[in-house]
Order: sequence, then C-alpha cells, then structure tokens
Amino acid sequence: MQEAAPATEGESGHGSRRAPRKHRVLRWSAATLAVLILGVAGTGYLYYRHLNSNIEQDDLNLGDNKVAGPTPNAAGQTPLNILLIGSDARDSKENQELGGAKETFGATPLADVQMLLHLSADRSNLSVVSMPRDTLVKIPKCTDPDDGKVYAASEGRVMANQSLGHGGPGCTVATWQELTGIHIDHFMMVDFSGLVSMADAIGGVPVCVDANIHSRDGQGHGSGLKLEKGTTSVKGEQALQWLRTRYGFEDGSDLARAKAQHMYMNSMVRELRANATLSSPNKLRKLAEQATSAITVDSGLGTVKKLYDLSDELRGVEPERITMTTMPNRYVGARVEPTEDAEQLFRLVREDIALDGKDAKNATAEKSEDSSADRAAAKDEIGVLVQNGTRTDTLAAAGGRASTVAGLLVEKGYTKAVSDRSGSLSEAKTLVRYPSAELEGDAQAVAKSLSIPMSSVKKSTEVSGVTLVVGADWREGTAYKAAKEDNTTPKTAEALNGADESACMHVNPGFTW
Repeated sequence: MQEAAPATEGESGHGSRRAPRKHRVLRWSAATLAVLILGVAGTGYLYYRHLNSNIEQDDLNLGDNKVAGPTPNAAGQTPLNILLIGSDARDSKENQELGGAKETFGATPLADVQMLLHLSADRSNLSVVSMPRDTLVKIPKCTDPDDGKVYAASEGRVMANQSLGHGGPGCTVATWQELTGIHIDHFMMVDFSGLVSMADAIGGVPVCVDANIHSRDGQGHGSGLKLEKGTTSVKGEQALQWLRTRYGFEDGSDLARAKAQHMYMNSMVRELRANATLSSPNKLRKLAEQATSAITVDSGLGTVKKLYDLSDELRGVEPERITMTTMPNRYVGARVEPTEDAEQLFRLVREDIALDGKDAKNATAEKSEDSSADRAAAKDEIGVLVQNGTRTDTLAAAGGRASTVAGLLVEKGYTKAVSDRSGSLSEAKTLVRYPSAELEGDAQAVAKSLSIPMSSVKKSTEVSGVTLVVGADWREGTAYKAAKEDNTTPKTAEALNGADESACMHVNPGFTW
C-alpha cells in the first residue's frame, strides 16, 4: 500500500504546519522493558524499593466519559489493558540530540507511538494493538490536572498524536477509550533518551533484514540505519534507528515501521526470557535504574512493587501466545482512518478473545454460559426500558420494534417493561445494558428470556437501569436468533506471533547497498 503525499522521516504535527521531524523515534519498547525487567528480577525487586522516587506519575484519564470495566469471568478474573505511549518531547539536551528537529525544542509533545497491551483475564495470552501516528480521531474534552486548563473536544477529526498536548497522557487514554470502547487500566509513557538508555542496559536485541540496508536517500531522509543482510544484535542509538526507520522498509510507510516495531518487541521479550546474564544482581540493578527513570505512569503503577506485581503476571505468558497487530486502516490523503476491520479487532479485545485464535471458540462458549453472582429479582419487579436501535447507515429504523419487544417481555412476566418513544438508535446487534453490579443478574435474566447470549449483556454508564436495545440484527419477528460471530483476527491487522523467530524485514531495493 503506497502512502499518498508521503511525509519525511522527521515530520511534525506541532501547530498548524508539519515541520520536519528528521529523527522521529518509536519509543514504546522502553516502557515495556520497564515492566519486563522487574519481572525478570523475581524476588530481587526488594532491592529496587529506593527506585520508587525515579518513577514519574500522572493522572490516568482526563476525559469526562468513562468506559465501564469488563465483567469478571467465572473465576472472578478480569483482563488488563495498558496503553504504551512514546512521547516525542524534546525538552532536554539528551532528547534534543537524539530527536533532532531543533525548531520544535520545548514545543508541545506528541503521542507519536501508541500501543495497547491487552493481558487476558486468565493471563494465558497477550495481545498488542498499534495505532498509526497519523490516525484521524476525535479527541474528547480533557482537563489538565496540573493547572485546571480545559481543552475543548476537537472540531472534527485530527491526528491522534495531538492528544498528548491536551493535558497529558490521560487525554491520550481518553481518546483511545472513546475510539475503541475498551476500558484502559493503566498507561506507561517514555521519551527519546529513555529508549537509548534501556536498549544499552539490555545488551542488544537481534533484528533481521532480508538485504543490506542503508536508510538514507538523496535528500537526506532516513534514520541512518545501516545493516548487513541477516540478523544483527542492535542496542543504543542503533536500536533507536531500527525503531524509527521508515525509509528502506517495504513501501516506506508508517505501517512498515510498525511491523519493524513488532519484530523488535517480540525479539526483546525472547531475549529477556532467555538471557541468563540478567540474573546478575548488578546488571539487574542497572537495568531497573534505567527502567524506572525512563517512564511516566499512572498512580496504579507508581511504585516498583506495583510494577513488579504487573510484570509477574506478564512474564507468565509464553511467546507463542503473544500477538502483535496494527489497527486496520485506510489512507485519507496523507493520513489514515480506522476501517470496519479495526472495529472487529477492538471487539475481540473488548470481549477478551485471544488474537492468536487458540481460544476463540472456548471464549465464546464460556461467555454464553457465564452467570452473575448477583441473583435476579422476580420478573415482575425488574424494570426494563426497550429502545429501538435498528437504524443503520442505509436503512431507516424498523417501525414499532421497541413496542413489540416490550410486549414480548410483558407476556413473559416482565410487567414493568416499557418502550422508549424518544427516538431511534443505531446498534448493529441487540444488547442488554445495565449500570451497576447489583443489576447484572436482572439484565442476564432478561437476556435469557429472549435467548440473547450473555456476551451481549454489557455494563454501561450510559444507562440508569436495565435497558434492552433492539439491534439491526432483529428488525422483524418475535424470536431473536443471534448471528454467529466471526472471532478471527482480521488479516489486515498484520498479526505477528511472538514466537516467530523467522520474521525478517523486507528491504526496499532503492535502499540497499
């Protein structure tokens, strides 16, 4: 896929112009290392208590809208979602030397790299979803926790990386939640110098190219990465070059660069798990020092112990159950926007279905059988509001659907069921929503009465009581038949398995030597 009006390696989204960003960096891996190294340390984390003061903290969510957390599975477990953010801040001598683009020194930073890390409820698998830096999104209203400044919601769609400048990483979290509907539990953010120090401390990560590469064109564009064909262990600034290389990889787009990130991350995880030298207390201390100094996190991860507890869960996932993906997208000029496949990917994450496909069938079956610990009230005591959500992009709402389904519920004993006559909604499938845990059992009872699967029973802060939304999948008739859902990861997500040691970046012939 060719990029329209290709941007240079160092483009910037600061302000209204796109200034050169000659040293754009993909910095997510340092944040991941900050988690992983503390897990590798095992019980040695006690040595790192004094490092707590190194860890910077910021608020988790600066938006007004909150996304309800997922319903626990039968074992009482819930998935964990962490947003990894790479800041392009050039607010220090170190960051300026590494990031270049001197005209942006001290300017509002961009969330130039954004990856959502999803750890399954049963802790058996790990999924990562990357969002291209130039994705067009609506940034919600955000309030800076430091000075109380209110940033109005964006008018129309703007580049997703601008969200960081609307009060901090908590606005990037809010933007992700608005776009995906995924509840985010934590964030981790890192800048230029953090990546270099971390890459040096780990001792090198093996990467592969299928031909000699030199990322530099006649106009001086490129990261400067120069490698021979085959596998090379990169660290420090060379690792930085690998992670920011666009010119020379495949079609020269940010999508190819994201693929290189995924290969690096998978290789880094394998290296950490296999590198016995990291059992050295001195090397662990050095790496932990770099890790804790490199990151900004929310208060939920604001101590070494909290990071250790998290990493203890992460390190239990075997590489073959790690899946890296890129948000499916299409070009809009020089920018990109999510496609229908992106919503499919977001749904799989929301419903905690493994992207490697190894437990998709079991997950669906379990969700259909899950039952809340909250016991339902008597049918004639349960209030149900029925809404017509049958409107689609191409079809008007089917008339009378809310009244018809409300009548069905009354016939089944739900005498307090009423239809909402305020207007029609648009929902692809029929849902039952409830606002709080004490109404979950009631919502499930309503769903069972109409043969609606438990996977369609959702906790939502947008409703005040049990609410049934008749979706576009039930435009007629009195018997609901749930469509068989496709729980496979879209091919357009470019999934890469964490155990794939054969992965090798394709070099554009114009950048070989």
